[in-house]
Amino acid sequence: MQFKTPITIALSKGRIFKDTLPLLEKIGIHPLDDIKTTRKLILDTNQNNVKLVLIRATDVPTYVQWGAADFGVTGKDVLLEHGGDGLYEPLDLKIAQCQLWVAGYPDADTHVRRLRVASKYVQSARDFFHARGQQIELIKLYGSMELAPIVGLADVIVDLVETGNTLKANGLVPLEFITDISSRLVANKASWKTKHEDCKKFVNALRDVIEQE
Repeated sequence: MQFKTPITIALSKGRIFKDTLPLLEKIGIHPLDDIKTTRKLILDTNQNNVKLVLIRATDVPTYVQWGAADFGVTGKDVLLEHGGDGLYEPLDLKIAQCQLWVAGYPDADTHVRRLRVASKYVQSARDFFHARGQQIELIKLYGSMELAPIVGLADVIVDLVETGNTLKANGLVPLEFITDISSRLVANKASWKTKHEDCKKFVNALRDVIEQE
């Protein structure tokens, strides 16, 4: 696959990066550097016009929105928090799949009048409870979410659940399902117009690979 225009793809480090590379490989794109040892943040690929930019997952939508990257791959959870302004979301890559849940102790009452909720995903938590007309107190945390109910900081948490093992190890359980989460391909709206041929070629190639999985 050859591109007529330069294409920059923003990828978040960690699981999404590792899961995205095989998809790119199947459409003929792979980094030239050894990804296990390189400390570079911008990686050249075997395609002269394609570069990969490695950034934090939460920054991917921002880089794409402001045109620092033409495409990005990040979790739906990140996009829900970002709001999706200035972005197209043309493809669900069906990788890094998990679910967003309200979780807490098995006997936790999630319908009390004033529920205290701890989460990294404050927008998603707010939207979920407000949709059913429930007022909540939101406490933003960045890690060790399971600790919040244990020490009495919050009644419940809103967090990603993959296997549920971490919840179980801390005496907690999933209580209410919010939404399925997977990694999505997002595109800059201006790039979609000015580089339309190459953008469509890239998206269609990835779509074909995903449909064959």
